Amino acid sequence: MTEKPVAIVTGAGTGIGAACCRDLSQKGFRVGVHYRSSEAGAMAVLSSIADGFMLRADLDDIAQIDLLINEIKTRTGRVDVLVNNAGHSINSDILAMRIEQFDAQRNMARGTWYLTKRIIRQFMVRQGSGRVINISSVVGHTGNPGQIPYTMEKAALDAFTKSLAREMAGRNILVNSVAPGFIQTGMTEELPADVKERILPGIILGRIGRPEEVAEVVGFLASGASYITGSVIHVNGGLYVG
Repeated sequence: MTEKPVAIVTGAGTGIGAACCRDLSQKGFRVGVHYRSSEAGAMAVLSSIADGFMLRADLDDIAQIDLLINEIKTRTGRVDVLVNNAGHSINSDILAMRIEQFDAQRNMARGTWYLTKRIIRQFMVRQGSGRVINISSVVGHTGNPGQIPYTMEKAALDAFTKSLAREMAGRNILVNSVAPGFIQTGMTEELPADVKERILPGIILGRIGRPEEVAEVVGFLASGASYITGSVIHVNGGLYVG
């Protein structure tokens, strides 16, 4: 058990999730570094922060989420901040995508919903406070060819944020989304040069963002921002303004 505030970051082994762990640790949180398959990345993150612990679970599996909740309860006895960052993208256009691929993408949303439900009920309601921060995406607002299920999931995550914020009214639990744009991660590094050339002119700041620039906003929502809930904060350098 710990009196130190605890933040759980899902999908924390790489990219934005890893940057969020480092930012939250610097702000005084004990950080739970969740991963599914990127163990080496999670271990690297853990070694870079002052006070953390690793958590492994496949969030597509409800039984593993239940085990994860029990582990958190044993390790810390509290959760003050949940950052729902874990995600994956199955890319294919509507004519080629199989129903099995669509369902694999949809399961991610179910896992996020269930994990959030369990953490709110097990920890935040009992504590009388908490923050839920969902990492969505600019494509949930603009759309993106070849990523229909992914864009649907991200749009739904922002709707989830707004509905959950209303459900938590009066419980001192704030719920917000952070919607990154074109950020320098493993996913964007794999994009062909011609794709990057098409995207960059649409970004007002004229460059790709850094994971740390997204994490700064997450850290703000986790440690301050006491009058912000039900909001979607866009971090995209002006790629999308809405």
